[in-house]
Amino acid sequence: MAGSAASVNKGTDLSLPSGEEAAAGFAVASDLKEAIAIWLGWLGDERRAADLTVEAYRRDLADFLGFITGHLGAQPDLAQIAGLGRADFRAWMASRSSRGLQASSTARALSAIKSFYRLAIKRGLIDQTSLTALRTPKLPRSLPKPLTAPEAMEAVSAIGDQQHESWIGKRDIAILTLLYGCGLRISEALSLTRGDVPAQDGRAPHGLGLLRILGKGRKERVVPILPVVVAAIRDYLAACPYGGDAGDPLFVGARGGVLNPRLIQRAMQQLRAALGLPETATPHALRHSFATHLLAGGGDLRAIQELLGHASLSTTQRYTEVDAAQLMAVYNAAHPRAKN
Repeated sequence: MAGSAASVNKGTDLSLPSGEEAAAGFAVASDLKEAIAIWLGWLGDERRAADLTVEAYRRDLADFLGFITGHLGAQPDLAQIAGLGRADFRAWMASRSSRGLQASSTARALSAIKSFYRLAIKRGLIDQTSLTALRTPKLPRSLPKPLTAPEAMEAVSAIGDQQHESWIGKRDIAILTLLYGCGLRISEALSLTRGDVPAQDGRAPHGLGLLRILGKGRKERVVPILPVVVAAIRDYLAACPYGGDAGDPLFVGARGGVLNPRLIQRAMQQLRAALGLPETATPHALRHSFATHLLAGGGDLRAIQELLGHASLSTTQRYTEVDAAQLMAVYNAAHPRAKN
């Protein structure tokens, strides 16, 4: 049974362990360990979840099974896992709350546990579970926190000044220009290869190049890339001391290896202090800024959904609330009748 679990992440240098290898770290009975291996393999190979998602789900299941081990007083097996009642699941959720974990974190963890149980039932490993009747914790509704257009432009232009090596400064400018100009996630930007960058003569009819992006769930989308973004990338490549083939990573670290996203996040953190930007000024905020500024400029909501790679229009609709909230803030600050 465990032999059917395939590698979670094929063909990357920073690959996760296979389903069997990852499941080996669980201190549970052998039949449950085999079920975990099948689930981890399914997440990566069939559901095509991103590496970070697979790893987060694995940690969530490990947290749950660690609690259940103490709760039952022994390493659980499949039969015991199947026999858990709603009170057992609620006890686990209460333990997370007592540890100070946020409701959003527990909601994600619960989603991971439900995913494991659903697959176990589908594969005939267990018959049923009372988990399906358990409600997800109510989460506070949060809106995206974009930067203003001047803040976004200032961040993009100023980030290069923080680096001693000019080519690294050009690299960071290219990355932020790409995030703000194309609405990419940082993981999507760092997964690009040199061959993904449009050639100078490979322009679309409207003067824009096209960029093929592999997003969440490994869903592919095509986004236009502005000439200013292409220019920033090519400026970086011209200065980069490391060469490469079309299949090599576009953005590299100081030693020529795969660039760690934490370095860009840290650079933005330093930039916040230098420019007096809000705490919400992160690389991901530039993606929010891309969507919000497009919408404010009259962009079509469906088109923005496609550009961002959202599976559901309701996710994109959050940006309409951001735009309305900004309009009300301007109104309340400036209109002479606002305070009457």
